[in-house]
Formats: sequence, C-alpha cells, structure tokens
Amino acid sequence: MLFMSSFITSIGQQTKPLRIGIAGLTHDHVHGLLAKAHDGVIEIVGIAEPNRALAERYLKQYNLPLTLLYSSLEEMLDKCKPEAVCAFNSIYEHLETVKACASRKIHVMVEKPLAVSLDHAKQMQTLALKYGIHLLTNYETTWYGSNRKAFEMLDSVGDLRKIVVHDGHQGPKEIGVSKEFLDWLTDPVKNGGGAVIDFGCYGANLVTWLMKGERPLTVFAVTQQMKPEIYPKVDDEATIIVTYPKAQGIIQASWNWPFGRKDMEIYGLHGYMIADRNSLKKRTAETKKEEYATIPPPPSPYQDPFAYLAAVVHKEITVKPTDLSSLQNNMIVVEILEAAKKSAKEGKVIYLRK
Repeated sequence: MLFMSSFITSIGQQTKPLRIGIAGLTHDHVHGLLAKAHDGVIEIVGIAEPNRALAERYLKQYNLPLTLLYSSLEEMLDKCKPEAVCAFNSIYEHLETVKACASRKIHVMVEKPLAVSLDHAKQMQTLALKYGIHLLTNYETTWYGSNRKAFEMLDSVGDLRKIVVHDGHQGPKEIGVSKEFLDWLTDPVKNGGGAVIDFGCYGANLVTWLMKGERPLTVFAVTQQMKPEIYPKVDDEATIIVTYPKAQGIIQASWNWPFGRKDMEIYGLHGYMIADRNSLKKRTAETKKEEYATIPPPPSPYQDPFAYLAAVVHKEITVKPTDLSSLQNNMIVVEILEAAKKSAKEGKVIYLRK
C-alpha cells in the first residue's frame, strides 16, 4: 500500500441522542434509519405514515412501539416535537415536508435528490432560509471513505479535466424493492423521472462537489426506455454530460447494468484516480505506475448520515456550502437534472443562465 488514509477521528458519539421524526416509510432507504433506532446516537420520537399496514410491519420488524405512529405529519410534529425530520416519502412530497417543518423551526434531511423540480427546490430553499433551518440531502456515496480520500488528493492529479460517475443496478423491480417504493419510484410525477433522477442525482452531486460548487455551463442528456414492458412511464437509462470552462462531467445512470455499482473516475492534467466504495486507484506523472489502496470508512460522524445530522443540529460541525449534503450543492443538482430532462426531451444542449 503506497498511500494511507489520514482521517483522524475528532468527534465522538453524541451523549445526547438527536430527537428524530420520520416523514414517510415508502422509501426503502428508511431501513438504514430504523436499524439505528437503538444505537444511542438518535432517538426516533415519531413516525408519520398513512399506510398503517406498512408502518405496523416495519415497527414490528425493528421492535419499535406502535405509539410512535401518526397518520399525519403535522400531528406528529406538534405532539412529538422532534429536533429534525428525515423524509422517506416520495421526492414530490419533500416540499410538503419542508413546509410543515420549516415553520416549526425543525431541521430536515431528505433522501436524494433534494426535490422533484427546480420550482419545488426554490420553494424549499426559500423556506429553509426564512426560518433558519438546515435542509440537507442524503446520498449513500457521501459516506464512502474512498470518495472523501479522492477529494483530499485532488491537487495530486492537477487541474480537473474529466469526471466520469457510474451509478446504477439491474433495475428496481429486478433487485426486489418493496411495492410501496416501486409504485412512486417509477412514477414520472412523484419521482420526476426514472434512472435519470434515481441515479443521475448521485453523479450530479459528486461532480458539483469535485468542482467546488461551480455551476456547469451546459447540460446535454440522452435517456432511453430499454425495458418499456417493465418501466412504461419513465426512462431506465440515462447519460448526462455537463461542461465547464476547462472540464467535463459524464454521469452514467442506469437500471440496466448486470451488477450494482457506485464508482467514479477523476482525470486531471497530471494523473487520475478511480474511486470505488472501499478502494482507490491512483496514477500520476510523478509515480508513473498505478497505486492501489483499500480505504477505511471516514471518522464519525462522517461515515453515517444520522450521526452527521445529529452533529450538525447540535452545532458540533458546520455544513460548508460546497459540502455534499449542503443545500447549495443540491440546488445545483436539481438544476442539472431538470436541464437533463429538458435536453433529452428536446434533443439539444441546454445552456444554463448565469
């Protein structure tokens, strides 16, 4: 191993659990939060989910009391008074979640992407700024040690020229997501699109982060329906190209890959890096040959979205505008996705206004 991770654990486990409310249970990523219900970092104080059968099934699975369950978000917020809410409903419902929480000064973390449209995103941004709440977006790839290490080492490859991000799997139905999740994930209104949204957002988030929050000049995209018999209403294949004055990002989002993948390639003037979940390859003009290292998870709270949320709300860490979870980054993500959908529909390059 020719280079090592230099992460230093500086923040320990919270002594006071963060009081979390859950808005919706139809997003399968909610299992990641429910599984941490008894870890001492967070305390689930209420769950708003109108689908009683779904809620009872999950509460039983994770040994949680039925007294946590409420049929409406507003009732849960007023009776349970959480410090923060994690949204695990459809992307379309993110706006209503923020409307309910912001006026009550309750922080929000939504599952990726931030919003179903730029209009929704702008309304959410206005509310967050007006009421002074944190509005964060959670991506699985945010917590990969390899991605963080690559970001730390950007200077070693020189000025960025090309970033290629691959995200996807065989398809949501093929991998067996729940019916409740599949119903809205394949709905062009509730999800905003298919693979272009579901997996295109990862690449848009990572490219924006690597480009230090810079907005692209142009967006061009191609989407396809390779499996219309399974996904008749949305795309299942998408490629998005974003350009900058001296760099290019290629975002490959797919429900057609033979295996699930979340990795990226970073090319600079003097070298490249390839980051997978737990590993990093690097080659530069100085080292001549490719180096490989297994990268450990980041230190707490940067290896877990809910520990991170707790640290943010408890003011132990500060969210920078360029951070992966930040509102500023994710406003650009939604702008890229909306331009990508327009580009694919119209078959032309979309120029983003300054």
